[in-house]
Amino acid sequence: MTKTIEKRWMTNLMAEVAKCDTQMPWARGARRQEMIARRKAAEATQAKAAA
Repeated sequence: MTKTIEKRWMTNLMAEVAKCDTQMPWARGARRQEMIARRKAAEATQAKAAA
């Protein structure tokens, strides 16, 4: 009985996940590269200020 419920729950969860098309900030691609570039620029600015 429990196995059937878990299976149905997992099936419904995977269906909802498949519907989601929101881009996450850590996703691969151009958006991620922009985020990394901003972080490195901020670190470089802090290093210059500290020196």
